[in-house]
Amino acid sequence: MMSGEQDPLLHSSKTKGGLRTLPFIIVNKAFENVASLGLTPNMIVYLMGSYGMKLTTGSNYIYFWSAAMSFTPVAGAFLADSCASRYHMIGVGSVISLLGMIFLWFTAIIPGATPCIESQPDECRSPSLLQLGLLISSFILMSLGAGGVRSSAFPFAADQLSSDYIARSPNIIERVLNWTQFASGIAAIVAMTVLVYIQENYGWKVGFGVPVAFMLLAFLSFYMASPMYVKLKPKGGSPASFARVLVAAWKKRHLTLIGRDDLLYYHRKGSRLKIPTDKLRFLDKACIIVNAKEELTLDGEVLNPLALCEIEQVEEVKAIIKVLPILSAGIIVSVNGITTASVLQARSMDRHLTENFEVPAGSFGSFLIFAIVLWILIYDRILIPLATKILGKPAHLTPRTRMGIGLVLFTISVGVAAIIEGVRREKAIQQGFSDNPSGVVNMSAFWLLFHSLFAGVAEAFLVIAQTEFFYSEFPKTMSSIATNIGSLGGTVASLLSTLLMNTIDSITSKGGKESWVSSNINKGHIDYYYWLLTGLYLLNFFYYLFCSRAYGSSDAQYMLRPDDDMISDE
Repeated sequence: MMSGEQDPLLHSSKTKGGLRTLPFIIVNKAFENVASLGLTPNMIVYLMGSYGMKLTTGSNYIYFWSAAMSFTPVAGAFLADSCASRYHMIGVGSVISLLGMIFLWFTAIIPGATPCIESQPDECRSPSLLQLGLLISSFILMSLGAGGVRSSAFPFAADQLSSDYIARSPNIIERVLNWTQFASGIAAIVAMTVLVYIQENYGWKVGFGVPVAFMLLAFLSFYMASPMYVKLKPKGGSPASFARVLVAAWKKRHLTLIGRDDLLYYHRKGSRLKIPTDKLRFLDKACIIVNAKEELTLDGEVLNPLALCEIEQVEEVKAIIKVLPILSAGIIVSVNGITTASVLQARSMDRHLTENFEVPAGSFGSFLIFAIVLWILIYDRILIPLATKILGKPAHLTPRTRMGIGLVLFTISVGVAAIIEGVRREKAIQQGFSDNPSGVVNMSAFWLLFHSLFAGVAEAFLVIAQTEFFYSEFPKTMSSIATNIGSLGGTVASLLSTLLMNTIDSITSKGGKESWVSSNINKGHIDYYYWLLTGLYLLNFFYYLFCSRAYGSSDAQYMLRPDDDMISDE
């Protein structure tokens, strides 16, 4: 490197941003993951034991919490891109998450905060409004906090990199995503092993206190590097801006579109985008200047925002509408009951790793994360370099190809889960545990790892590819929205999970029959539920192929760094 040449990774300004800031941002997200994910695996056990909830009731609470955790990053992304900043969203989100975890900790340490004592299940009573209020408040605060941190972590990290480096390294976004996901995966493994072990061996008081400490570390790690961050001013569209585009396009619906080059479009001062893209052209009417004297002031400002919008606003709306079909194809694979049911399955199976060491049931979810982390290492450090060497040019699977692979693997994973549960249930009945769901079946719980392996690799393919695809298709001013819009699918999936499980429970329990999703998994038929999901996943894959083909070529034209006027010195 020439003496006067600056490392592009370290460039953003003379003193701000660069590679040195990324560890602080990634560590913040990783510690937030440790704290929040450490609460998830055993939550169904806590709700059933300390609140006396049935499997379906406790699962519904978890599904609604999961839906909120998926939705708030999308709402946070809109705020980060339109009026707040990514820096403030992460900071405030860290504080709110910390408060939520403290509230949950209070449910375990304050006498009488829960209606049941696990050691005395016969004396359990229904929770009071105050007891439920404290529990639900903790879920709400943790969801809001997660919305702040998760909505802005990756786009804020990407803000620290220079446009020169991004332009010269087409795969840099995928690699940053891979390593961000890798760090989050390591954090999740710690959460699902160490924290779950603490919960099962030292109780809920200590088990819920440790996540509080991790969240405090997340807060401190982020603010340690505050003076070094590049902090961009928000310039993306708000929901109100999107609504204005739709209204303006409707008002001009009778306008005839001729050749794009023959029309006059309204755009931001200094904008490099002079003509709209050629997709969803009916929205272009919102930014066409029909009569400058009637629509603009002498200074070039819009007189009526509901009649004329900027090209950039139109493109932001287009970006969201275009990806909705592909986004919808990722929803169904998040509709499942495997997460909650797998803990109950593991508790009823032999979990001994050695004669003296038994893996906690809640830790089995960590094997899925381990599969994600391992696959990222193999894919990024072995397979891609090897393929590049063989081909003699950079090897790279497109995001949409990787999404398709992920959907296929998800289908296989749930089919495998159905087979294993069928065998487990049959053995439980044969061994006399039909009326004893807590009885340990003579079958190794490590059979559950086959599902985890397929599901982990599937998630590594699908989630990273989705994020990269949305990031490349959205304007740079919408980076937060782009990297979080996939969470919107997770929100819908969580709500559909509740609807599906309640529907299955209602239909299959008619006539006094045992429900497929009974709290007694030995009498229920979780395997039938998994087979139903397998069929839905398979149909969804063909739906995805249709959506991907209909989408056409990718635009991928907004990967440039924002203009200098977006940089804040705050």
